[in-house]
This record gives sequence, structure tokens and C-alpha cells, in this order.
Amino acid sequence: MGHTDQSADPDGRGQADTRHAPELIRLQAVLRAARFHGIDLDVRDFAGEAGQTVPTIPALARWVEENGGSAQGMHLQWREIVRLRDVPPVVLMFMDGSAGLMVGADAARGVVWLADPFAGPDTSPVAVDALRLEGVWNGDVLLVRGGQDGARREDAVNFAWLRRMVLGERRLLRDVVIASMVISVLAIFPPLIVMQVIDRVVNFHSMSTLVSLTGLVGVMSFYEILLTYARREITLVLTTRLDTRISLAVFDRLLALPLEFFEREQAGNVIGRVSAIYKVRQFMTGRLLGMFLDLFTLLVVMPFLFWLSTTLACLTVVAAALIGVVILLAMPAVGRLMGRQVRAEMERSGALYETVAGIRTIKTMALEPVRREVWDEKTANVVTASLDAGRMGNCVATAVMPLDLFINRGIILIGAYLAITSTTSGMEAGALMAFTMLGGRVAAPLVGMARLIDDLNEVRSALAEAGSVLNRPTETRALTTGLRPPIHGALAFSDVCFTYPGASTPALSDVTFSVPAGTMLGLVGRSGSGKSTITRLLQGVSRSYTGHLRLDGIDLREINLTYLRRSCGVVLQDNFLFRGTIRDNIIAGRPGLTLEDVVRAARLAGAEEFIERMPAGFDTWIEEGSTNISGGQRQRLAIARAVISDPRLMILDEATSALDPESEAVVNANLRHLARGRTMVIVSHRLASLVACHQICVMDHGQVVDIGTHDELLSRCTIYRTLWMQQNHPDDCGNGEGPPAVSHMHGDAA
Repeated sequence: MGHTDQSADPDGRGQADTRHAPELIRLQAVLRAARFHGIDLDVRDFAGEAGQTVPTIPALARWVEENGGSAQGMHLQWREIVRLRDVPPVVLMFMDGSAGLMVGADAARGVVWLADPFAGPDTSPVAVDALRLEGVWNGDVLLVRGGQDGARREDAVNFAWLRRMVLGERRLLRDVVIASMVISVLAIFPPLIVMQVIDRVVNFHSMSTLVSLTGLVGVMSFYEILLTYARREITLVLTTRLDTRISLAVFDRLLALPLEFFEREQAGNVIGRVSAIYKVRQFMTGRLLGMFLDLFTLLVVMPFLFWLSTTLACLTVVAAALIGVVILLAMPAVGRLMGRQVRAEMERSGALYETVAGIRTIKTMALEPVRREVWDEKTANVVTASLDAGRMGNCVATAVMPLDLFINRGIILIGAYLAITSTTSGMEAGALMAFTMLGGRVAAPLVGMARLIDDLNEVRSALAEAGSVLNRPTETRALTTGLRPPIHGALAFSDVCFTYPGASTPALSDVTFSVPAGTMLGLVGRSGSGKSTITRLLQGVSRSYTGHLRLDGIDLREINLTYLRRSCGVVLQDNFLFRGTIRDNIIAGRPGLTLEDVVRAARLAGAEEFIERMPAGFDTWIEEGSTNISGGQRQRLAIARAVISDPRLMILDEATSALDPESEAVVNANLRHLARGRTMVIVSHRLASLVACHQICVMDHGQVVDIGTHDELLSRCTIYRTLWMQQNHPDDCGNGEGPPAVSHMHGDAA
């Protein structure tokens, strides 16, 4: 038959279900094609394009690539797909918004084999001929492949990386080169025509020659204008595509950096360094491309100059070469000054970002004079560095100016002298004029090539700064590979030790405990005891720990990082809300969910009551920094965002710290209801909010001191009892009463 059924029925049905919406059929088709390559997709993770009800090919390709695969949209004809044999499943996009899986083809019989995306493994594909297929298919297909291109995205950001970016647009480069070569050839004819006008028309008063030359000039001008327009259009498209490729690659690399890097680095400094890549982009798509195009003019015009006058051509080349020597000698000093200027500008950008980000603190504490002093200092450094670099550049420009003037003005004087003094091989007036016209077109690229070397210093400094951020180790492999097991929530720590980079003491030391799925686990302890570190390990933020941390019996480092984080609901002490509507913020991680899902999540988080009081309800706009809502409201929206995906594992790190007592009581009641059937890890300094937990783990100096219920810990754990008394009976916390501590677990006895 020439076909194979490549995937299993994900829903366990034995036959196709035709009741699915077309857009769901299209998503399911891509899901099964990806599963053939070992890529597990979740339909709930698909984020469509704004305003598009039907999943588009770019959005589907992005969905596959975000999960470690690669995908490419194409437009094929029937004669092309019918010849495809023994290929992985190909997704055919139908005109009604649905899709089919092509799992085989038979060119001899003139049919392709299509499988229903929702069909079971026992359902045979259907043979479809050209007439039937072309009635529902417009030629669009999506080819899904494995993640073999992942290594390329991890290449170091350097000149080789930029070269690959440029060579990715070979077809456009070819068109630009062809247009430039033709324009360069046409550039020879105007000086030749001028030479003929002076030597033939003017000297001999030949009207017929003038008419012929006029017609030739008109035809050549028309083609030159047409080709120049075409080259500019192609160059514009080329630079735009390169800009897009570089921007997307840089942003993807930035998102792949681990959270630990951003926690150690100043945000403004990171932004400044990454933004330096745009100087490189401007160089690649601006001066470098222009210089590349001018080279064709140089290669075409240079032989013609030597034909007109060897002496003048040699003088022009020597003068341009001397300019290059001067620039090369000054290049090291200019490079050092440019590097200092780039660093000073990045430091000033960092100070500006820090000021804008912390403007609330600056205003409330009247820190304007302090920040103004910092800004003045950074600006002074930028001005000094810019002035030094500018003066050095001015000195170099002044040094090469005599040579530049010689090329533009001296050559014509020497040519005139040769024409006057030489009787045998002297230049005629027309030839001298032609050489003058072409000499400038040759000298400019030669001088530009020398100055291009000078620009490389700035580009090298900018690329080094961008590379210092973008070339850091990323999480790409962890984000795109690994297991995707069903999450139930059973946790087991076994001799887990972890030390933060640069720290002298471990944050966790031999932590060992386990809780079954569905447990409400509270984490308590003094500041710095390791509570938040445990939650970081559970989120996969830090993976450089020793020992074993298992989720449902599987080592956490074996689980796909993206899948792990999307399977967990996380609420932090200080949560960030994006500028947008309340609804957009709640479904930020699950763009495909409906308003009903949003309302349910808001109700679970205790946020529905204040959202309904707002004029626009769930469409209320949240300003940058969440300035138009209270801290407690922001916290409840963050809880709603965490619970909307119905995670089996929830992590709450001081999630109710910003709530007033009434709101905290509402949220805690909702969380207890929400905790049914799921594991919850709750970090809180307010022990009263942990009384209902099934287990409470007491931490101290990175070790587990004790673990048990609230009543058990009150009776045997001194640390827990002391914290409880301090919060609930502060007058009695120092009398020392209470039963002695009991040694428990692998930590020290309390």
C-alpha cells in the first residue's frame, strides 16, 4: 500500500471523531507529526497569533520549535507531494482550517494516504487522489522534524555567527551582486560618453554624433535608474530580513539564559550589553554591505583607469593605500578609546534603567539628589570617553585629509600637466575629464576599505560586550529535552546539598525527607534557613545540586524543564504583572483558555470580588508596575494565574505576605479547598497559615531540623515552638517552658 500509520490515538479512541472543531484538528495533526519525532506537545501550550481564529503555519512552527523540534512551512503542488515516499508524516493544511496527516504516497496509482489526526492506531489511512485533495487543499504544508538544529542555536555569538546569519540570505545576496555588477559596468559609459563629447562633438562640431550619444545616454540612464531602484529595494529587503533574524536569535538566546544569571547581573547592564549587538547589525547591514557593493565598482573601473593613464591610476592607488596605512597605525589606540566609550555608555544605561525601575523608592525617600549625582558621574565618564575617542578620530582624519585632497584635486592638476608637457602619449582633454570622473569612484572604495578596518574596532568591542551575555551557558537543552511524565506531586529529597555560586557556606546540607502526592507541606524556619532554596530546586531554577531530588520517583533533572515549570503553579512574595488587562495576566501562561477558566481561577484565588467591582471587570487595564491596584490585589491575581492551569504541584513562597488578615483568611480557605488532590509546598513566616498543613518541615542553617504536624512540632521542636510563641504569645516566649526537643531526620536536634 506504501503507507504506515505513524502515531497512536492520544485519546484512546478506536475511530476518528468528526465532531472536533477545524482548529483543534489542525493542532492535533501537528501534535501527532511531532510525536513521530519524539517531541511531546501540549495543545494547551499553543499560543496563536492575535486576531487569528485558525492556527497559522508560523504559529504552529513556533510551537514546535519551542519544544525542541524544527518546522518549516512550504507550498507544494500535487505532482511534488505524490512523489514523497517513506517520509515522516506531513501536515496538509486544508482550506476550512483543519488539516490532515499524509503518511504515504503512491505515484504509480496517483494517490496519497491521509490519516485522520484523531483516529486510533487500528484505523487505516484513506487513499485520496488529486481531484479530491485539491478540492480541500490549497498546497500549504508543514514539515516537522526533530531537534537536529538545536546545536546551531547554541553557537557562540561572534563574527562567524554573524556570517552565518548573512549567508542565510544567499538568494537576496545573489540578486544584489548581479545588480551591482551590471550597475558597475554601466558606470563606465558616462565618462566614456563625456570623453567622446569633448573630443569628438565639441572639437569637430559633429551634430550627428551628439544625437547618437544623446540617445545612448537616454537608454543607459533608463536602465541604470531601473537597476538602481531594484538594488535598493533588494538591499532594503535584505537588511530588514537580517535585522529580523538577528533580533529573533538574540532574544531567543536571552530567554534561554538561566534565572541565576539575571539574579547576579544588573538588569541595566545586561540590557546595555545586549543592545550593543545592534551596533554590529547596523555595521553589517550598512557600511559593510555598502563597501561590499562598492568593490564591484572598483574591480570594473580600475582596469579602465589604467587604460586611460597608468601614471594617474598608480598615483590614485598609492594615495589611497597611504590613507589605509595611517588608519591601520592608529587603529589600536582608537580601538581602546572606543571600547572605553562603549563601556561608559553601558554603565550610564544601567544607571538610567535602575532609576526608572526604582522611581517609587526614589520619590518616597527623596533620593533625587543622590540619583542625580550618580547620573552626573556616569554622564561625565561618557563625555570624557567620547571626547577622547572623537579627538583621536579627528587627528586621524586630519592626517589623511591631504591624501584625500590629493586624490580629489591633485590628480586633475597632474593630469593637466601631463597633457600639456607630453607630445606623444599625452592625455586629451576628454580622457582627463573621464579619468577625473572615474577616479573619485575608485578612490572612495579604497578609502572606505581603510576606514572599514577602523569601524571593525567599534564592532569588535560591541560584539564582545554582547557575547559576554549571550555566550553564557543556556538552558536550551533542559528546556527542549527530557521526560514529560504525568505529574502527581510525590516529592522525595535524599541527601540534597546546594551552594550558591560564590557563597562560602552551603544553602542546603544533606536535606532528606519525602511526602506523598496530595500533601500540603509547609516550610518554616528563620531567614536564610533554606526554605526558598528548596522551592528554587523544585522549579528547576538551580540544578547544580548534589544528592537526589525526585518528583513521582523520577529525578527532577531528567524531566523536561519547560514541562516541569508549566506543570507547577508558582506564587512568589513579589509577583510581576505585565502591562495589559487582568484577563491577559491571568491567562499569561495559557493563552488558549477561555473567560470561564479565568473566572474560575479568580474565584479560587479570592480575586473575583474585587475584579467585579472594577469598571471594566476582567478587561481592566493594569498599568506598568501595577500602580493602579493594591499589593494584596496583585498577589491574588498572581495566585489566580498560578491555579488556572490546574497544576498537580503548587509552590507558594510567602504568597500571602502582602494580604491583609481578612484577605489572607479568604485566600487560605480557598487554598485549602484547592489543595485537594494536589501537592502544595507553602513557605510562610506566619505559622498560623500552616496549621492545616499535613506536614510542616522546620529548616535551620540549610538542614531539616524536624518534620511533622503542627501539634507534633509544638510538643518536640524547640525552634518551631519558639517561633509559634513569638507570633502568638510574645509575652510568654521567653519563659523557657515546654517539653524538650526530640532529634528527628538528618538535621540537628531542635
